[in-house]
Amino acid sequence: MDIVYLRGLRIDTIIGIFDWERQHRQPVVLDVEMATDIRPAAADDDIALTLNYKAVSEALIDFVEASRYELVETLAEECAALLRREFGIPWLRLTLSKPQAVGRAQDVGIVIERGSRTGG
Repeated sequence: MDIVYLRGLRIDTIIGIFDWERQHRQPVVLDVEMATDIRPAAADDDIALTLNYKAVSEALIDFVEASRYELVETLAEECAALLRREFGIPWLRLTLSKPQAVGRAQDVGIVIERGSRTGG
């Protein structure tokens, strides 16, 4: 199994439990590793045969910008479900960071894995 990844995808959204967080967009940063088999695309040099990271990033941007979740946990779960459903990804690891959540920390967030690396 091969991995296609995105790192540092920064998207502004409404996220948080406090009233002030509900009033202003703030950034979240996504890193995603997605299992795929790149051999068919590599053999034919054909983008249609691979997991298109541009299409993945556009889907994430559209979804996250429109979202209004309170918890990063919910946002991460919904992003993972979207990617698995829309792109047929059998396994992914998604890191979602909220850089402005804790003043003295560079960022906080979660890492989730969904699916199976072997295709299920």
